Amino acid sequence: MKNRIKVYRAMHDLTQEGLANELGVTRQTILAIEKGKYDPPSLELAFKIARFFGVAIEEIFLYGDATERK
Repeated sequence: MKNRIKVYRAMHDLTQEGLANELGVTRQTILAIEKGKYDPPSLELAFKIARFFGVAIEEIFLYGDATERK
């Protein structure tokens, strides 16, 4: 599943480590999600990420062939 976590991290000037600390996960978890190797993330973690950035899950996690959101 594609995602825009890296984009949102950059918008908030966060490192993978910084985001991981905020979410209570490891940096490796964030790295794996960003690279699409942790697919799909748990629903609880997906909601936690979306809440942290103040957006809907659909703004971060892109389903199917969607590659960009407006």
